[in-house]
Amino acid sequence: MASGEVLGAIKISKSYPGVQALESIDFELRAGEVQALVGQNGAGKSTFIEIISGALRPDSGQIMVEGRAYPYLEPSKSIELGIQTVHQENQLVEELSVAENIYLFDLPGNRLGLVNYAQCQKAAGALLAELGIQVPAGRKMTQLTFIEKKLVSIAKAFSRQAKVLILDEPTASLDEKGKNVLFDIIRQNTGKGLGVIYISHNLGEIFEVCDRVTVFKDGKKVATHAVAEISMNTVVQEMIGRTTSSLYAREGGKAGTAAGAALEVEDFSREGVVDHVSFDVRPGEIFGIGGLVGAGRTELARMIFGLDPKDSGRLLLRGKDITPASPFDAIQKGIGYLTEDRKDSGLILGRPIFENVSLARLAKSLRLLLDLGRERGETGDISRQLDIKTPSLEQRVINLSGGNQQKVVLAKWLFAGSEVLIFDEPTVGVDVGAKSEIYRMMENLARQGKVIIMISSDNPELVAVCDRVGIMRDRKLVVVLEGEQISEENILRYSMGVGERD
Repeated sequence: MASGEVLGAIKISKSYPGVQALESIDFELRAGEVQALVGQNGAGKSTFIEIISGALRPDSGQIMVEGRAYPYLEPSKSIELGIQTVHQENQLVEELSVAENIYLFDLPGNRLGLVNYAQCQKAAGALLAELGIQVPAGRKMTQLTFIEKKLVSIAKAFSRQAKVLILDEPTASLDEKGKNVLFDIIRQNTGKGLGVIYISHNLGEIFEVCDRVTVFKDGKKVATHAVAEISMNTVVQEMIGRTTSSLYAREGGKAGTAAGAALEVEDFSREGVVDHVSFDVRPGEIFGIGGLVGAGRTELARMIFGLDPKDSGRLLLRGKDITPASPFDAIQKGIGYLTEDRKDSGLILGRPIFENVSLARLAKSLRLLLDLGRERGETGDISRQLDIKTPSLEQRVINLSGGNQQKVVLAKWLFAGSEVLIFDEPTVGVDVGAKSEIYRMMENLARQGKVIIMISSDNPELVAVCDRVGIMRDRKLVVVLEGEQISEENILRYSMGVGERD
């Protein structure tokens, strides 16, 4: 492996309102090496590679490319310098051919200035053969499988002379054969001096293909290690960091293991999306669902609420089948869904609080005309119960803080009489004080007999709040943790597939 530095970062920082995404990051990639970049959700990995690829500008710091310093890179400059990125989601034009996608920004032309399709297809065919990718260059993207499209995305990165290749979760959609093709491509090209940044939540792959591993946590670089000199457990522990004392503790401790089930989720499945998931929620408990982004957690919630189609699945509330056929049917049957993006799908930001609170209940009402006086009075009662801080219910929701916006979403579902409440990332964008308030409300609702399911990427939150935690990985529910099993380390290990091997 060559020892020269091909890419570096010096004191790179990036912040957003209220969030320090990256703080003084130093990074070095050598020519000919594969360096893993790992960290929990929100550790800053995506922000870092977006800065390197030119999609984001850092607030401060320098990017070094073959010894030359740049304050920031534009996407075109990044590509010109030989930095190529293969994103987790395919960025391909479906109606074009494989060859056209590979050379989309550098199509060969003839003397008349027209695209030379024959030359384009020939060059693409040669590149695919060199990389060992068995996909016809002339085939349309719409005719390919998802795995073949991923391989085309990888080939596209090699259509120009690449010095640095950034791979973001490259095997997330690949089968074993596709993964072997990718690893062969990596080994073949690092032997020629290519430097690779390899981002993956699959720690087994990192120990299989990477030379070094860099750990990010909370926007900071924790350490860089030679893979041969570190264990998988050490990487996990560094990703978690020191456990801080929780800002919230359940009053009287967590719920006991009550007999029977208040809610039964039976065999929810949809091919390629959710794989036969079943669990139950006991009376008085908060049931958490953890796992990495893309594991199928939100997709499961949307199927339970009737938003997305399913191949199978049944929902039983205290023995009664309440499986919804649609979101309207879910509301009628007492199911509430607090989506992960409250601003996009949970609220009408330009309308007043009282209208937002009454929205879901209107779907259950048979009245043709609104009684605005009664609506204001009743929504005022529940707003006061949840302590929504506002000078008036006429206040537009867009003017509220994140925590109070989330309370309005909760008020909406409680006002609608929901017995089952699914919280998807309930504290994203919420300050520390409001988080504790939301946890307390969830605890009180569970004690009142409401069925509470909480999906969260915040592992300390799951540990502090939940009585049991189901972990999803690769669209399956792989384990349900309870009691002393619920720890940040266990959640992370099972999310990444380390738990079963150990």
